[in-house]
Amino acid sequence: MFSFSRRTFGVLAFAGAVAFTTGAFAADKINVGILSLTSHSPSIIAEAKGYFTEQDLEVEFISFQAAQPMAVAIASGDVDFGMTAISGGLISLADKGVIKIIGGALQETPEIEGQKIIVSKAAHDAGVTTPAALKGRSFGITTTGSSFHYMAHKIADKEGFDRAEIHLKPLQKVPAVIAALKSGQIDAWSIVPNIAGPLTKGPEVVEIGKIADYIDNYQVTTVFTSTANAEGKQELVKRFLAGLSRGIADYNAALVDKSMSEEDIAAIVAMIHKYIYSDQPIDKADPRIRAGAMRINENAVLSLASVEDQLEWFKSEGLVPEGITMDKLVDTSFVETR
Repeated sequence: MFSFSRRTFGVLAFAGAVAFTTGAFAADKINVGILSLTSHSPSIIAEAKGYFTEQDLEVEFISFQAAQPMAVAIASGDVDFGMTAISGGLISLADKGVIKIIGGALQETPEIEGQKIIVSKAAHDAGVTTPAALKGRSFGITTTGSSFHYMAHKIADKEGFDRAEIHLKPLQKVPAVIAALKSGQIDAWSIVPNIAGPLTKGPEVVEIGKIADYIDNYQVTTVFTSTANAEGKQELVKRFLAGLSRGIADYNAALVDKSMSEEDIAAIVAMIHKYIYSDQPIDKADPRIRAGAMRINENAVLSLASVEDQLEWFKSEGLVPEGITMDKLVDTSFVETR
């Protein structure tokens, strides 16, 4: 028969107290939406380096092929956080009160090589050697109301021709746009440098310009979540942004500023490779991941001016409800804005 002494009871009571304080509260499980683009690396880095774990978050990544389906998944609760371009679908869902932008991510900055305007070799040979020559030409986009749609119209606006004179071709997924451009089924596209670079090294695609010449300080992607999270789970949102911000800092140090050692950069690239270009061996994926990485805003700072410009464009095209306001779209309580 087993008997308890006071000493035994005290030890067991202490052990029980430790177990209660350290293990009784399980980490919050969250789903994070990503696209297979290097610009989605900060959350991958944060997960791999334990930054989310330190915030008591257990992360599962859900992959998407375009921005709009990710917004729908956030609205439905299948995904908790996303980091991608503002789409018409996202804005319409914000108007319904189910989604909020809570931070900034990828942004065009003057000192960093940004998104390229590229054309098929066939179009280039036919005289499309500058963005001004895109009048009357086809331009690949994923979906109507996507960032690609916005960029195409900003080119038309600045070059002084009617938006309807750039013929948009919705192809749903980035790989489909790439295939159509390389085969000459579409004339033009615009994309981040780590995708544009490898394309223009081949014989089928030529660079003719850059988006920075057409859009000032473009807030290319934003961080967003459900309104239910933003209004009812503020601490969860803050913990996610805290972990993400550390991932952003490492991403910029490794791939943009290159202030890390080569050994540390290689380790970061290996983390990213688990989700980005994972269908390729690391020796082929490594240069693609590193090539032309663009800056992600430190601490997820958000450019309100750029978001507002995008919102007004969506309204001008009749792609979102006319009455939607910035207050409905953006919750400014979580990060610094400018």
